[in-house]
Amino acid sequence: MRTAAKERLGWDLATAALFAVTMMLAFTLPSRFPGSSWLLVATGCGVAAVYAFGARRYVSIRESPEPSPLTSGLLQAALIALLAIGTTLEPTMMLLQTLVLPLIWMTSRSTRQSIIVTLLNAGILAFAYAASAAFSPGMILGGVVTSGLSAAFSVALGLWITRIAEWGSERQRLLAELTATQHGLEAASREAGAAAERARLAREVHDTIAQSLTSIVMLAERSRHDGSRDTIGLIEEAAREALREARALVVVESPASDSSASLAEALRRLGERFGRETGVPVSVTASPLVVPRDIQVVLLRCAQEGLANVRKHAAAASASLVLTVSDDAMLVVSDDGRGLDGRALDQQGGFGLSGMRDRVGLVGGTLQVRGGDTAGTTLTVRIPLAVRQETA
Repeated sequence: MRTAAKERLGWDLATAALFAVTMMLAFTLPSRFPGSSWLLVATGCGVAAVYAFGARRYVSIRESPEPSPLTSGLLQAALIALLAIGTTLEPTMMLLQTLVLPLIWMTSRSTRQSIIVTLLNAGILAFAYAASAAFSPGMILGGVVTSGLSAAFSVALGLWITRIAEWGSERQRLLAELTATQHGLEAASREAGAAAERARLAREVHDTIAQSLTSIVMLAERSRHDGSRDTIGLIEEAAREALREARALVVVESPASDSSASLAEALRRLGERFGRETGVPVSVTASPLVVPRDIQVVLLRCAQEGLANVRKHAAAASASLVLTVSDDAMLVVSDDGRGLDGRALDQQGGFGLSGMRDRVGLVGGTLQVRGGDTAGTTLTVRIPLAVRQETA
């Protein structure tokens, strides 16, 4: 709105200055016949009135409304007629075209209309200029040359300004589209971030707290039958572990293991705890090589999920955890339970493996689960990495 107001103010000042020059010429040039000066004044007033009460609202390049066909035609006809009358009365009044020609472009509905009306105005103006001196050869030539040059300059300048205006409009349109796209990307990014965080929390809850709670339920059922202090101690330990994991989730840390402990030690503790809770012994063979912290978390989660599946589905007598580290880290969780009849689970398979596949995939790894021909199940996680030897 401020830009449009400034544009109109500029036109107002230019029109006022031209009107003042017209009035000065009307009373300083010799009268060609009685009352001719007042006719020139009337012509100048007429052009100013057409501008002020009609054309002024269309002079803003960026924010002006488009005139209706009738309005456009009437305004342009009035401007051309007043210019022709003034030029016929006094050739010097051709200077009014410095205002009339731009207004023709401003009040046109298309570039084609602007060019046609400008050329029409040039012809009428040449005729009026020649008529001011009874069509003398010199005035005919002067009128043709003057109006022709004015029309050519007006068309060239009008096309240039129109191109700039079109470029500006296109730029604004592209900027609006870019802004809308950025807002859409921001919203999509927020939604994706929220979805990723929900998925992360779901994996963490499933792999940690849910398993601890499952242990508590199973231990509570055991204590109902034997009521031993050892079982009650295991329940307390599992409850404390679940509480620690819940607190760690709140601060977005790895809740599975002590940051000062190695992955091999965490796997051994996991196997020992599983054996005490279920009575199923777990042999643990783990490389002492250090892997990155995020890979440790993934491998430990996979070990937890693998043993949770042994607890819930395998009916196994024993299980094992094997971690090897070289160019990649490979974790193998196996048991001697009922197995899968030799079938490999697909990508959407059960046993809560969907979240594990997602977790492994985030670090560029692969996961495979396969049952033996007669018994047992093997879960294999392989993650590429660069390693360093753990110092003693």
